[in-house]
Amino acid sequence: MLKGLSPENIYVVCGRTDMRKSIDGLAAIVQERFNLDLFSDSLFLFCGRSKDKMKALLWEGDGFLLMYKRLENGRFNWPRNENDVRKLTLEQYTWLLQGLSIDQPKAIKKITGRLDIC
Repeated sequence: MLKGLSPENIYVVCGRTDMRKSIDGLAAIVQERFNLDLFSDSLFLFCGRSKDKMKALLWEGDGFLLMYKRLENGRFNWPRNENDVRKLTLEQYTWLLQGLSIDQPKAIKKITGRLDIC
């Protein structure tokens, strides 16, 4: 869903979203409920009750891009805390699109800082 796009931030709006909402309705959720900058270089992801459909909202500088994905087989492993929005890494976004949890307990963690090698 991100081919050709490279937003600086990716946010997943947890919980259920009414998938009948259009750009204005989704934008209102981002601004009013989560107080995030809608016009930043950010992709906002939304999912409905059945977890087989996703909408994504992105500001392109001159207007909004609304993307829609419907799975033919399977469901997204969508986080369901209704009052939460989470910032994702590109890796977590890929996991989400593959039907995996964004909280992989066995993923190899990247090391930050310096390693002392003997």
